Amino acid sequence: MSAFGRRNGMGGGQPARPAFGVARPMQGSGGQRPDADAAPGSQFPPIDSLPLPGEADGAYTSEMVGHSDAMQRLSDRQNASGEAGNSRVEGFEQSIHKIKEQVLPRLLERVDPEAAATLGKDELAEEFRPIIGEVLAELKLTLNRREQFALEKVLVDELLGLGPLEELLADPAITDIMVNGPEQTYVERKGKLELAPIQFRDEEHLFQIAQRICNSVGRRVDQTTPLADARLKDGSRVNVIVPPLSLRGTAISIRKFSAKPITLDMMAGGGSMSPKMATALKIAGASRFNVIISGGTGSGKTTMLNALSKMIDPGERVLTIEDAAELRLQQPHWLPLETRPANLEGQGEISIRDLVKNALRMRPDRIILGEIRGAECFDMLAAMNTGHDGSMCTLHANSPREALARMENMVMMSDIKVPKEAISRQIADSVELIIQVKRLRDGSRRVTDVTEVIGMEGPVIVTQQLFKFEYLDESADGKIIGEYRSMGLRPYTLDKAKQFGFDQAYLEACL
Repeated sequence: MSAFGRRNGMGGGQPARPAFGVARPMQGSGGQRPDADAAPGSQFPPIDSLPLPGEADGAYTSEMVGHSDAMQRLSDRQNASGEAGNSRVEGFEQSIHKIKEQVLPRLLERVDPEAAATLGKDELAEEFRPIIGEVLAELKLTLNRREQFALEKVLVDELLGLGPLEELLADPAITDIMVNGPEQTYVERKGKLELAPIQFRDEEHLFQIAQRICNSVGRRVDQTTPLADARLKDGSRVNVIVPPLSLRGTAISIRKFSAKPITLDMMAGGGSMSPKMATALKIAGASRFNVIISGGTGSGKTTMLNALSKMIDPGERVLTIEDAAELRLQQPHWLPLETRPANLEGQGEISIRDLVKNALRMRPDRIILGEIRGAECFDMLAAMNTGHDGSMCTLHANSPREALARMENMVMMSDIKVPKEAISRQIADSVELIIQVKRLRDGSRRVTDVTEVIGMEGPVIVTQQLFKFEYLDESADGKIIGEYRSMGLRPYTLDKAKQFGFDQAYLEACL
């Protein structure tokens, strides 16, 4: 007898209990035990021999085809060359470039730079024409009319303009220009990056152009101050970073802006938002809502701010405050302000916060900040709360909820000792609408979310989503397909719209 009071073996008419760890054999489909002579484990077919789902009849399902296609695209991406390409000047442009290198030194010997700087481009081209003819005769070069005009333009751009960048700036299809050293320049067309066929002579040539851009707006860039924000005459934003911080040479990033003002109707027509969203945003601008525009880099925040400014009453006084003035408001009574960096001795800096404080003494109706990044957020909230309804600003965030969290963090980063609950309450009392813009992977820029701030519930800021963009599919050519949906909620800001007579239109747009 065992220690548990049971007999071992077959005694007592009971079947023998298998030893611990010995499994009973599995029953077959017919309830019969497998053949004793079968190989061990024969009831478990090899995994490789099992048919995949939907493969029993030898045909792949659509899910398997999609999986195979995705894996192939991943393989192609992995095998793609990671080497950066060089911008190459070829064909007609290459020949003009070579002639320019020969003509330019001799031309400079015959031209007074100070006198040339006083002339416009057209006047300078007229003055250059006979001199260029003399230089070509000396070099024994014969050009046709087209080549001579092209050479004149390149030389004038070199002396008065921005050299090779001029042709990129003149192309309306280009929205961004990224110079990564003298041998590589990328541009963005229709949301896609591509290599530009331009080159600079050398690093010194590129550095001179960067200095020309910065000097034109009173900024400086050199090895002691290797970072600079500037702007071009048309308002395009420029960022410059030079060695030793940039290891591949001087880098210039230019964000171009359209010469033609963009309106909300144009954005709706281009698919950036729905007509109902455009109507709601028009009313928000006209009804003096306090608006935060949130989005990532290059998502279209500044464009949205410029479009919203079209709805500001012409009788209102508007002040804009930026690091590098790039806003182009479409109002008659508009005063742009710009910060100032420190001088060589590290003194004389005027920050955004200093300008916001001063702007409050300038009798503004609205204050618009190009972007909030730090302690100036507190002063902006104070302005929204103290009679400057309709103020707007942009900030970097991926969602409306993140935008609110970033604003809390920016106030806490300052030297203002305020409890977090008080900061959250001030944000909830000040901000009324958050517009989320996003640059999708197909290059399109869309308004993906319109959210209003309702108030506080305990320590949490309560929001309500009015509109959203919902992703549906992707077309064969890579375009993202989606739809703009109204959430069908009664807007909390309806009472404010009613004060301006837009309550019925606002309600119909949101429902």
